[in-house]
Amino acid sequence: MSSSWEDMYKSTPPWDIGKPQPAFTRLVSDGELRKGRALDVGCGTGENALFLAQNGYLVTGVDLASPAIQTAKAKARERNVNVDFQVANALSLDFEDGYFDNVIDSGLFHTFSDEDRPVFVGEVARVLAKEGNYFMLCFSEKEPTNWGGPRRVTEWEIRATFSQLFRINYVKEEFFATRIHEKGGRAYLTSATKLS
Repeated sequence: MSSSWEDMYKSTPPWDIGKPQPAFTRLVSDGELRKGRALDVGCGTGENALFLAQNGYLVTGVDLASPAIQTAKAKARERNVNVDFQVANALSLDFEDGYFDNVIDSGLFHTFSDEDRPVFVGEVARVLAKEGNYFMLCFSEKEPTNWGGPRRVTEWEIRATFSQLFRINYVKEEFFATRIHEKGGRAYLTSATKLS
């Protein structure tokens, strides 16, 4: 599994836009992402994590692809920004229970199989503090499939997968910025709070 992700970073993957996702910058400017510890799960080359750190969050970024993490660490050094970047599997996170106040997911959930989804949700819930928040950006079923890309996700799938461990605050239509879309791909932005 990790080798296929590492292969994606032999060139610049379509999701690596060289800046944070606009949906996440708005979460910060609107005050939805409360201050504290944040985990960027599936962080890629780190733009979202670096943005959060520059805005006063204590940030950890994890990704399965070691080339992505190496690039993220280099960016952090160049920009003099403190982020703890680690190679890690999102289905088996090596963090204490309740460690993070926020978890952000920019395009990871939609890569998981039906079998892996509940494992992932369980890990996210485990590492989140009581009343901790999860924010996810994923491609929606409204995004055309003619260009390939990851599996599309329906609002129903999001609600069904997360509702046992989370209160769903909203699932709203959003755009996922990529290097192959002029205005971004059709996506959902989800906000969910861990149930106590």
